[in-house]
Amino acid sequence: MARWNKLNIRVIRRVLGSLVMIEGAFMLTALGFSWYYGSDDFNALLYSAVITILAGFVIRLFTRPKVQEGIGKREGYVIVSFTWVIISLFGALPFILSGAIPSYTNAFFETISGFTTTGASILTDIESMPEGLLFWRSLTHWIGGMGIIVLSLAILPILGIGGMQLFIAEVPGPTPDKLHPRVAGTAKRLWGIYLLLTVLQTGLLMFGGMDFFNSLCHTFGTVATGGFSTQNTSIAEFSPYIQYVIIIFMVLAGTNFALHFMVLSGRFKDIFKNEEYRYYLKLLFAASIIVAVLLILNTETSNEKAIRDSLFQVVSITTTTGYVTTNYMAWPSFIWIFLFILMFTGGSAGSTGGGLKAVRQLMILKSTAVEFRRLLHPRAFIPVRLNDKAVPRDIVSNIFAFFILYMLIFGFGTLIMVLIGLDFDTSIGSVIATLGNIGPAIGNVGPVDNYAAVPDIGKWFLSFLMLIGRLELFTVLILFSPKFWSE
Repeated sequence: MARWNKLNIRVIRRVLGSLVMIEGAFMLTALGFSWYYGSDDFNALLYSAVITILAGFVIRLFTRPKVQEGIGKREGYVIVSFTWVIISLFGALPFILSGAIPSYTNAFFETISGFTTTGASILTDIESMPEGLLFWRSLTHWIGGMGIIVLSLAILPILGIGGMQLFIAEVPGPTPDKLHPRVAGTAKRLWGIYLLLTVLQTGLLMFGGMDFFNSLCHTFGTVATGGFSTQNTSIAEFSPYIQYVIIIFMVLAGTNFALHFMVLSGRFKDIFKNEEYRYYLKLLFAASIIVAVLLILNTETSNEKAIRDSLFQVVSITTTTGYVTTNYMAWPSFIWIFLFILMFTGGSAGSTGGGLKAVRQLMILKSTAVEFRRLLHPRAFIPVRLNDKAVPRDIVSNIFAFFILYMLIFGFGTLIMVLIGLDFDTSIGSVIATLGNIGPAIGNVGPVDNYAAVPDIGKWFLSFLMLIGRLELFTVLILFSPKFWSE
């Protein structure tokens, strides 16, 4: 039986209420674009923001913390998991109240897809959406990219609540890199880097002829590795310059943010000493070359466009951004099958990217190589090393457990989607694209399609996959363990 008395409900309510209020404040920023463009979503955005702020205030009411009251591991897991659900529930209000997405299932799907930076959409005509709603839709990416939890760490000390457990539960990857002795300092540095990338990309896109609104929305989708676009054709209609800028920033967004901090600190030599980063770049380069060569040999695409499209799609899929410049399902089948395999990769740990993460893939390869050496030298002690340091066995075990669980969820999820009525290609595509927070996939949820035709029960299940994929599986699934509540 659940043992809620073991949880500090006062702290949980206080943090959740504060985060919901912050979400409402973010929602207000969309009003400026709604007013400027004269769109008919102003009232819906205003009412949604007011409702959200008031709801957060009510949740937070009468929760003044006791002296030295902090957040334990259990509270951290509950807060992180429940936050993403709650902010998605309220984040769907603008779509509902405006009538742009009348179905709450569809509105919730679109919203949690934004906050989890998945980019899977149910919209069939994006360009007909009011600008205020489009901005809010893209802003959910930007908030979710680094995580509203990490954002709150910069202000939680003001509330009298420590946040290290939230940081451990939220930051993507197996081991978060601390950039500052205090977690609030780490959060500020992460957000400083995030803001810098946002400003730089917005400026470069505007330099290429894109207006401020579209530059901002596409920047949000890039630095957050989200993929929501304001255009029905995603990035396909934009100039090669725009596409190359987005490629560069997708690579940067999929890079461990600790390495960005090294660059800003002048530690350039340390960057390429990082084995995960070298593996990440080699994967992107090798996969892009393979796809480009196959395109040039098997299609009539010009060399430059073949290279650009190959580079864009490989980077977009590997970093789990999900932008597209072409219908890769129209390419020869062996090429899009190769791209499907890339959907099991992901960005670096400590980045805004989803998926398995590059460091886990590298550790699995290293562990496999070590096992071969142990067969030849059974009495030798041969540790698995990363960046010239021996990796503890418990971390290696955790990585293999994560990989096995990831693949089991993929298989089980595919079975569920087939039973719901989807064909096999669409089933495997929708599951890996949501679990890996990628967005477009293969089958009927490919680059020129969307998730509108997926049955409602399927959308709720895929929403759950987005959530556990964004929060690294264990953070959410541990809540389903009886021992979590009983011990």
